[in-house]
Amino acid sequence: MRKGVTGAIVGSVFAVMVGGAGYGAFNIVSALSGDGGRSGGTDTVKTGPPSGDEVAETTRKFFAAWEKGRGPAAASYTNNAEAAGPLLTAFGEDAHLTDVRITPGAARGATVPFSVKATVSYDGKSKPLAYESRLTVVRGVTTGRALVDWEPSVVHPALKDGDTLVTQEAASPPIEAVDRNGAVLSEEKYPSLGPILDELRKRYGDKAGGSPGVELVVRHAEETGAADTSLLTLAEGKPGKLRTTLSATAQAAAEKAVKQYAESSVVAVKPSTGEVLAVANNRADGWNAAFLGQVAPGSTMKIVSAATLIDNGLTNMNGPAPCPATAMWESQTFGNLPGLEPNLNADLSESFARSCNTAFIKFADSLDVDSLTREADERFGLGRDDWQVGVPSFDGSVPASGGPDHAASLIGQGQVQMSPLNMASVIATAKTGTFRQPVIVPQSLDGRELATARGLSPSTAEQLRAMMNRTATSGTAAQVMAGLPGSIGAKTGSAEVDGAKANSWFTGYRDDVAAAAMVQQGGRGGDAAGPIVASVLRAGG
Repeated sequence: MRKGVTGAIVGSVFAVMVGGAGYGAFNIVSALSGDGGRSGGTDTVKTGPPSGDEVAETTRKFFAAWEKGRGPAAASYTNNAEAAGPLLTAFGEDAHLTDVRITPGAARGATVPFSVKATVSYDGKSKPLAYESRLTVVRGVTTGRALVDWEPSVVHPALKDGDTLVTQEAASPPIEAVDRNGAVLSEEKYPSLGPILDELRKRYGDKAGGSPGVELVVRHAEETGAADTSLLTLAEGKPGKLRTTLSATAQAAAEKAVKQYAESSVVAVKPSTGEVLAVANNRADGWNAAFLGQVAPGSTMKIVSAATLIDNGLTNMNGPAPCPATAMWESQTFGNLPGLEPNLNADLSESFARSCNTAFIKFADSLDVDSLTREADERFGLGRDDWQVGVPSFDGSVPASGGPDHAASLIGQGQVQMSPLNMASVIATAKTGTFRQPVIVPQSLDGRELATARGLSPSTAEQLRAMMNRTATSGTAAQVMAGLPGSIGAKTGSAEVDGAKANSWFTGYRDDVAAAAMVQQGGRGGDAAGPIVASVLRAGG
């Protein structure tokens, strides 16, 4: 534990990534009694929604105990006293919050908004804290009592399961992150960088030359490995300057682009170096899915699949790759997107540019079960969990899958999982022929060992560039890429999600900037992810 402080751990959190069905964090907690403690006796158990009077009374008692620093007593008015008690106790003890005043707003049914004012006091220093939150009153399952429906966000909206509040000398000195040209990168100006700046501070604060201050922070569950989230600075530390590979110009374009689509993420890299130029997310959960997402990439994976076919001598860009209406593999029938006309005389370049699924499925018979896995690993550096980007990242997964998943993998479905960072790297490798592991801080900062891979032969890279250019100029990406000058290439993708609209994927490059984007339930690649990528490419590096 840091600095000898024992943080109150509330529940536990595990990130469960579901390939092909979107991705996100799901909380797995112990079964709850739902009654906040038994009242005993033989009184009739009430049922139905709490009345307005019950909502007001429960809220009043809960707030009164919380204000007085009586954590267990306040927790007894919730439907999960075991989880609520430690966090409500930590509010006064570990977080050093005093003079707490809670003011309820007008109830909307059983939901009560409220404001909190308190003083953070530590080591002779004090500062006011003010924020707003809300709670909902529910009926206890077994006792029928009106109880606060427990969520850590009741105590503070930044808290999630497994989090606690701590005030102490910061675990790491603050940093002043700057872009590749020295422009300051702040969360206020670039909101997507918030969690990334936290991670950079955690990893490099001690190396950047600063000194720590005193802060109130959200301390995340130890098993998550996440950096502390600062809520209030009680005593300023001295920030150290940390140079990143980011481009303020590209970052601004990425931030603006993702705002147009909910649940969207984008990454831009410099193919000649692997340097990350921009990373942006527009997600309700604030998660850095651009680096950490694990989801089926759809037809953007056909870049790797086409390379596999070429490198295994099965065809080439001008060789046969017929596009029938349907294709079957081990009793599973695969089709194409609606509106795609079959062409039994198509070559690989045409089937790639039109994003014909069945053309790739037809090659499953001729490939070993691990052919795609080996191509992804040896040529594109994917799936080995050895990337050292500078902040946490997912390195892609292309397992050697049998059965229908063997064929589905060729069109980026089945068990294949990628993040936008992975797919930006894939198209950068295809453009240059050389795998350069993405980085967000220079390797020279800490001498970490970067991942390596063989990359592509000159012939394979040349064919991929030609096919990606055809896709960008006359294929499925042409409308999105129209008007972009310079050397361009792209690949569209949509990943089917059971019972939901497909996830939209798009990856493209212009000169020495490559980008990839994903929009959950955004539809076809050109519908949502494509415009995001085009905006970032237009801005340049």
